[in-house]
Amino acid sequence: MSDDYLQKVLAENIGFADHQEAYALLGDRDEHLRVLIDNFDCRFVSRGDELEISGEAAEVSRAAKIMRELQYLYRQGTAITMHEVRYSVGLVKGGKGEALHALFSDTILVTSRGRQVRPKTLGQRVYLDAIRANSITLGIGPAGTGKTYLAVVMAAAALRNREVEKIILTRPAVEAGERLGFLPGDLQEKVDPYLRPLYDALQDIMGVDTYQKLMAKGIIEIAPLAYMRGRTLEDAFVILDEAQNTTDKQMKMFLTRLGFGSRMVVTGDLGQVDLPRGVTSGLREASEVLAGVRGIGIVRLDPLDVIRHDVVSRIVEAYDSYEAQKKERRVKRTADKQEN
Repeated sequence: MSDDYLQKVLAENIGFADHQEAYALLGDRDEHLRVLIDNFDCRFVSRGDELEISGEAAEVSRAAKIMRELQYLYRQGTAITMHEVRYSVGLVKGGKGEALHALFSDTILVTSRGRQVRPKTLGQRVYLDAIRANSITLGIGPAGTGKTYLAVVMAAAALRNREVEKIILTRPAVEAGERLGFLPGDLQEKVDPYLRPLYDALQDIMGVDTYQKLMAKGIIEIAPLAYMRGRTLEDAFVILDEAQNTTDKQMKMFLTRLGFGSRMVVTGDLGQVDLPRGVTSGLREASEVLAGVRGIGIVRLDPLDVIRHDVVSRIVEAYDSYEAQKKERRVKRTADKQEN
C-alpha cells in the first residue's frame, strides 16, 4: 500500500459521554447518523459510546466536524433535531463549515424553562446582528423563519439587561379594518385575537407568571397599530408584527414614533399581503425607501431559514411534488389538444 494512499485515508473517533448523549446525537433509530451516511463517502461504525468514522481524509474531516459541533451544541443544553443535522451538513458541503461553531455558540438568552435560544441559521444570525446594530430593523421573510419570535427574544433580553424600560408590541388589525371600536369588549379583549402570537412568544420566553406581572405593571404593552398615533416611544423595545398589512401612511406614522433610547423591529412576509387590491404595502415601500439609510437595517430571510418539523418538511415536499406533477399533466393535455 503506497504512502500517498495512507495519507489520504483517515479514521476519527467521536467519544460520547454516555448512552444518552449517543442517542441524542445519532438520533432515534440512528436517523441523524443516516443523514451523514447519505451525504459523506465514509464508513461509520457505532460501538456503544463511540462512533468511528473512516475513509478519505477530507470526507472524514468534514463528517467528524459536524458530529463535534452537534456534540458541542448538545452539551450547551440544546436538543438536537433533524434541522440542526441537515443544516450543518448543508453548511459543511457548501464550504461554510467554519461558520458552524460561531452560529451554535451565539446564545441570546435562556428561557424560563431553561431552554437556550440561539440562531438556527446564518440568515437568523444576520438578522440578530442587525437588531443589535441598528435603531430600526426590518425583518422580511416567509412564515417559519423565526423573525417574530427572535424579535421578541431580543426585546426580552434588552428588558432583562435594563437596556430599555418597557416592551411595546403591535400589529395592524387588518381583519377588523382597524375599526376596533365596533368590536365588543374592552381593549384587551378586542386585540387579543390579533396579538395572540406575540402573547404566546412572550409567555414561552418569560414564563406565564413573569409575563402577567409585567403586563399588570405596564412594562409590557400590547396594542393595535392605530393606538400608536400621536405618541413618542422612548426607552422602549417596539415590535411591529405582520407589517406587510400596513399601508404606506401607517408605516410612516409608526416609524416616526421612534424616541430616544428605543429600538424598533418591523417584521412581515411580503408574500402574505391581505390589503385590498391597489393598496400599497407599507413594508414593501419602506424596504425600498429606507435602503441604505444609516441606523436602519433591512434583512431578507429566505426559505433556507425556515425551521420546520421534519414531518412538516416532508408534507410540504409531497405537496410540491404533487402540484408539479399536476402542472406537467396540464401542460401535456394542452399540448395533445393542440396537436389534434
